[in-house]
Amino acid sequence: MKSMTGSDKSMTYMEYISRINRVQDYIEANLREELSLDTLAEISGFSKFHFHRIFSGIVKETLLSYINRIRMERAISLLLHNPSQSITEVAMMLGFSESAAFSRLFKKHFGMSASEVRQKYSKNCQVDSKNGKAIHLLPSYNEDITNTPRKGDVMLVKGNVEVRMIEEIKAIYLRHVGSNEELAVAFQGMMSRLMNWANARDLLNNDSKPFAIYHDNPEFTAQGNLKTSICLTVSQNVDVDSEIGKIVIPSGKYAIGHFEVDEPSDHAAAWNYIYGEWLPNSGFQPDEGYVFEMYMNDPMTHPEKKHFIDIYLPVKPL
Repeated sequence: MKSMTGSDKSMTYMEYISRINRVQDYIEANLREELSLDTLAEISGFSKFHFHRIFSGIVKETLLSYINRIRMERAISLLLHNPSQSITEVAMMLGFSESAAFSRLFKKHFGMSASEVRQKYSKNCQVDSKNGKAIHLLPSYNEDITNTPRKGDVMLVKGNVEVRMIEEIKAIYLRHVGSNEELAVAFQGMMSRLMNWANARDLLNNDSKPFAIYHDNPEFTAQGNLKTSICLTVSQNVDVDSEIGKIVIPSGKYAIGHFEVDEPSDHAAAWNYIYGEWLPNSGFQPDEGYVFEMYMNDPMTHPEKKHFIDIYLPVKPL
């Protein structure tokens, strides 16, 4: 039998990663569903017998633990951002048939009950947990947001925000799992690989835009588990392979913040403006769906090295 070369092994590993990515995408998009082992194994293309062990080996979490963690992280965002929804309604939105089961899991995960979160939710968007650690009502899509500098009560970064319907966005992506610091180091290389892959298939055009989806909230998710999709818009359905995945941002109503910032560290302040300044005064609340940051220019070609970014937040009336 011919032995596998290093290239063969790399391609095999990337195929496994691609299949697990598809399962993770399905889980995030269908949290209110049953998410049975049969369904997820079928999506992965592995048999039920092998799928669970493969998932645990790659993700470093059991399938049940992963699903519960994603549901709990989504739950705390819904509880804090959507005060008009009852705890029972939040539980049902996340696939729980009864609120009691949801409440038990929530308290086990966060060390405090869902009702305590709301009772302690304060004007400055913080609640104190039993161990004294603050949980911030802040976006899950940036790093060091809590250290964003202020001048008095005025944010250092402000943007123009519009609310409008967008058409669906087709994109290809590379998935990064790890800390924000690790992502910062890997970002340019991942984007270059994505661009080269698209260019080789004649997918690049003047309308192609890179963007990033931050799937997890660093306030609630261990740094090593943070998932980020580095994406590139495409105008057509494509067949993906190896480490490249594909994703569709559904059409819907979005708040779109247009920002001009001086350096990457200012992205955090842009997110803080959307959540801390604009949203509480907008008459809207976050809706379910992907939240992402689109990069509108190459700062290296700008005379002042400015970064033009658009932040997309799905919204619905408060």
